Order: sequence, then C-alpha cells, then structure tokens
Amino acid sequence: MLSLDNKKTIIYILIAFTFSILVRLIWVYQFQDTEQFKFNNQFMINTNDGYFYAEGARDILAGITQNSNDLSPIDSAASTLTALIAKVLPFSFESIIFYMPAFFASLVVIPIILIGRSIGKMEVGFIAALLASIAWSYYNRTMVGYYDTDLLNIVFPTFLLWSLIWAIKTQEDKYLLFTALDIIAYRWWYPQSYSLEFAFFGLVGAYVVYQYIKKEDFQYNLLLITFMMFAMMGLDGWIRSIIVIVLFVGLKVQRELLLKYLYSLFGLSLVLFMATGGFDPIWRQLKGYVFKDHISVVGDDLKLHFYTVMQTIREAGKIPFETFANRISGHTITFVLSLIGYVWLALRHRVLLLGLPMIGLGFLAYSGGLRFTIYAAPVLALGIAFLIVELSSFIKNNIAKYSVMTMFTIAILIPNIKHAVDYKVPTVFTKDEVVVLDKLKKIASREDYVVGWWDYGYPIRYYANVKTLSDGGKHSGSVNFPTSFILTNPQEQASKMLRLDVEYTEETFRIKEQNIDKNETEKIKRINNIAHMTLDYGYKDTNDFLTILEADIKLPKKTRDVYLYLPNRMMNIYPTVTLFSNIDLMTGTKGKQPFFYKSNKFKESSEFIDLGRGIKIEKKTGKVQVGKQKISINKFTKTIYNKGKLKRQEQTINKNANLNVIYMSNYKQFLLVDNSVYNSTYFQLFVLENYDKKLFEPTILTPLAKVYKLKI
Repeated sequence: MLSLDNKKTIIYILIAFTFSILVRLIWVYQFQDTEQFKFNNQFMINTNDGYFYAEGARDILAGITQNSNDLSPIDSAASTLTALIAKVLPFSFESIIFYMPAFFASLVVIPIILIGRSIGKMEVGFIAALLASIAWSYYNRTMVGYYDTDLLNIVFPTFLLWSLIWAIKTQEDKYLLFTALDIIAYRWWYPQSYSLEFAFFGLVGAYVVYQYIKKEDFQYNLLLITFMMFAMMGLDGWIRSIIVIVLFVGLKVQRELLLKYLYSLFGLSLVLFMATGGFDPIWRQLKGYVFKDHISVVGDDLKLHFYTVMQTIREAGKIPFETFANRISGHTITFVLSLIGYVWLALRHRVLLLGLPMIGLGFLAYSGGLRFTIYAAPVLALGIAFLIVELSSFIKNNIAKYSVMTMFTIAILIPNIKHAVDYKVPTVFTKDEVVVLDKLKKIASREDYVVGWWDYGYPIRYYANVKTLSDGGKHSGSVNFPTSFILTNPQEQASKMLRLDVEYTEETFRIKEQNIDKNETEKIKRINNIAHMTLDYGYKDTNDFLTILEADIKLPKKTRDVYLYLPNRMMNIYPTVTLFSNIDLMTGTKGKQPFFYKSNKFKESSEFIDLGRGIKIEKKTGKVQVGKQKISINKFTKTIYNKGKLKRQEQTINKNANLNVIYMSNYKQFLLVDNSVYNSTYFQLFVLENYDKKLFEPTILTPLAKVYKLKI
C-alpha cells in the first residue's frame, strides 16, 4: 500500500511530466502542415549535431561495423540508446529521434520533485519541476526535434544532486551506490560531464574537511567521496561499475572490516583517480571554453597559425544580462527572485548548497557560452519555488494560500510558455534540400567524400551516406582552412586543394592504422594536412606552397570520387567562411576581409536601386554610391531560372574596377562583391554555374543546393 507521500509524489511527477511534453508539442501543432519540414512525410530534426547520433543509430540497426576511416558514432551512448529504442518500439526511426528529446528531457521533473520531498516541501519540487522543464534554455535544447545529448544532459546531474542530498541527509548506504552509478552513467552518456562531477565531489570533500575540523562524525561522507572517486576514474565504465558494486556489496557483507580500512580505501581511490586522469579533463575544458584564442598554433616541424572556430560559434560567445536571465528563468524579475529564493533555501537547508556547481556552470554562460545556462535552470527553479511556498505559508487560510501559490506559479510559467509558442525554429534542412542529398546518396558511394562547410557536415553524412572533411566534430582551424580555401579561391587552386585534402585525410587514416601496433617512438606523427602538404612539396613556407596551386603540380593518386556541396544557405555565412583561409599561416596575421554585401530588401526608383545601409546603385552612371563615395562597377550580372535552367546576363562596365553587382532575380536579392569573391569557387559554381569543365562536372543543380563532381 502506497503511503500518502508516495501517492502525492507520483501524482506530481505525472502532472509535471505531462505538462513538459505538452508544451513541447506546441511546435508540432504549429508546423503540422509545413511540408518543407518533413521528408517522407516525417518531421525532420532541427539540430545539426543530431544527425551525427542519428547516423550512428542507423548504422547500428543496419549492422554496419566501424573501421578507422569511418567516423560513424556506432559506439556513442546516444546512438546506442536510440537504436535500442528503435528495435523495441513500433515507430519509424525518424519519429523516434524527433520525439525522444521531449520524453527523455521531461524526466528532469522526477529528481526535482524528489529534492522538494527531501526538504519536506513537495510543492516546492512540483512548482520547480514545472518551471525548470520549460525554462527557455532547457526548452530550446530539448524541444521536439532537438535530438542531441542535451535530452539527458541535465537529467543525470539533477539526479546526482538528488542522490547526494539524500545521501547526506539520510546516511543510507543505497545512496552511495546511486551516486556512483549516476556518475558512471552520466559519463557514459556525456564524456564532458567530468568537470561538473568533480565540482560536486569538491563540495562534498569540503564538507568532510569541515566535519573533521569540527570533530564531527564524517565517516559516511568520507565513504561517499570514496565511492565518487572510484566512479570518476579514467577507466572504462564497466570496470568502474564492477568496482563500485563490489565495494557496495562488501559494505553490506563486511561493513566493520571495510570501515576499519576506510582511510586506506580512500587513499587507494585518490591514487587511482590521479593515476587515471585526475584534473586533465577539467583543464582541457577550461582551455576550450574560457581561455579561448582567435588563433591556434599547430605543429612542431612547421608551426602554423590557424583561425579558431570558437570565435564564430554564437553559443561560445558572451551574452547580455537580460538574455542570460531570461534563458535561465524566463524573465529578469523571476531570475532575481530565484537567486533570493535559493539563498533563503540554502540558509534553511544547507545541503542545498550542493546545487552551487550547477548554478556556477550555468553562470559560466556569461563568458563561456550560451549553452551553459541550461545547467542553472533546475536549481534556481527550486529557489523561486521555495520563495513562493514560504511566502504563501504566512497565509493561514488554505484556500487563499493555495490560490496565491497557483497565481504566482502561473505568473512565472507564462513567459516561458510564451517563449515556447514564439520559438519557431525551422528544421536543419528543408525538404527540397534533403531531396538533393537523397539523390546524391544514389550516385555516390559510402567511401566517397562530399565537401561543404562544417555546419552541414553531419546532415550530409546522414542523408547522402558519404564521408566529409569537416563537420560538427571536426572543425578545428587546421581542418577548416582547406575547406575555406576551396570555397573562397578560384577553381584552379580550389580543385587541387580539394583532391589534396581528401587524399591526405585518407593517408592520415592509413597511418593511424599502421600506428596501432607500434610503440610511441616508432609511431608516424601526423599534425595537419596543410603542414604535410607544404613539407611534402619541398617548401618550408606554406605561403609558397599555396602559390604553386595556381600552376601544374603532381597530385596524389585518385582513390575515390569527391563532390562539392554548395547550398544557397551558405550565402549568409560566406564572410565567416572566408576568415579561416584569409590568414597568413606562418605569422597568424589576418588578411583584409573581402567585400561582400547582400540585400534582400531593396527599393527601386527611376534614378537608384536602394540596397539599404546607405548603399545605392546609380542607374544612369552604373556606379555604386556608398554614402558620398561613388565606386565603379566591373561587372553587372543577372541570373534567372528559365524552365529549371539557370541563365546569366553579364555586362562588363569597367574591367579595371574591383566591385561587381549580381542580381539573383529568382532569389530577389542583390549581391555586391569584390573580384576575389566574384571569382571564388562558391560564387562561380553556385551563383553563376560558370564551372571549369576540365575541373568540375555538375551532378545535381537546383536553386537551393548544387553538387559538382571533381574531375581531377
């Protein structure tokens, strides 16, 4: 027979869980008739990284095994879990990956409600669960279609917080095991969880020291951090699981003996913890997110300077305070009250100070990246919920008290529900774009390469079932340089770099296989493709090597077909793409940015075509007016699609000028670009379809995306 508290807990969990899912179904209701968001009548996902794990799950189901040059993540936790669900449930694979975030992310309500129960205030947990489950940041990264590790990235640490709270409050052995297994499961699911795990460990360790100084009994808590360190070791998850389970069984069977040697056991766990990694993962994460540089220096024999991708990712940039507050609590006022409430909660229940690591990681968003706000949402939701419940408790009339609690709960939920309604994110690709990749899948083989900007790497791999040079997991400066060079340089240089980068990438895979059975001194070292190209062609200066790409050079033997994927959507990020190759690799000096201006909102009069921002095209003189300055035009080009075929109308006005005007009539947009942009491979092949027949041949040509096959 369930107790009243257990019944109440279950009811609260079911209500909060259902509420969380229903809010996430708003997007489905809004776009149920939007066919461009569907492929094969199934909704597509709305995050690039999701296609990485989808590829792995698909390959698991297909029985594909991984080799050294096949980067499908068949061993990843997300892919493994997805494949398992797909085997068990009678739903399509596309439906499973689309709806998984809504159902799994909503599980966060369980530990939040249980935390509320731990302090004897179940309503606190219930209100906090409602808010945390749909907080801006949490909703954004766990909505339907957002198939990524975030669907459990907050669930695991919130369960960890709950198990630590209950361990310290109850001193029961089972919570030692719960804590350790949660750490192991969290690391399995999200290997980058190490820093947060360590922060929890540090707090518990500090509490043990405090107890020692105060001469309080700290035996149980010392046992707790011992379990935590065994769980945090840098060993395979199954080894750590066996260790903590054996330790737990030993505790139940030979408690007195184990406690007798507790200090030795603690020392052993500390030694193994340090020997298997210790602080190394924490330092790597700090370097990546906090101490980020624009330029990275790579190599020993040839030190090259590359532009880093971290400075171009919005999620890794600084954010305004209002945005920061809204993403955590839905409103600035709610955020401030949440902080006040959390301080009050921690003063009344000191064990809730264990929530500080999640708050701290959430606050890292201020300097480390937008995504981190997600971590603070559950704990600060407990803060505002505690404030509401405590203030309402001064009202003696029950009806009035619960009415006030309900009113304030609705008030803090409304901004977050409104955000969910207004947050109308599209799918990664539209149906028409995916059709292009689906056609390509029937043309290219799994060992062929399709080269595009790294943003599109995972979707390309998933839909076309091919290899890519760069993607969401491979986008360092040294990887992005060749791709940027290919897209932003003339066809002659681009085609040679395209073949070189593909074959050097494959050579790296072959060397990796050869190194498996060699000791460290015998292993062949590979730093980056550009450095090796430079040295292999007999140069010590990469600038000299890049220059020879304009002339005839001997290229590596062709081992596979290579395709160039050029989407219209890249037009919006073209200036960003140029950053990665517009740099002197020897010195790190950035080059002058090429001129690029796009206008979709223009007005035409009898004298001018007004492109906005003070830029006008003079019809009579054929010059471009920028403020008071008048600039001559080299070429004026108009493109138009006629019966599915692109036609170009090109007029040379002043061949010595460095500015070109392109009117893409079907796109209703003007482009103002300098000669370097105009002559780039992306512009020549995508915008103008002016391809060199010796170097490229068209494979698929559509207004949204174009694919060319490399002929050399």
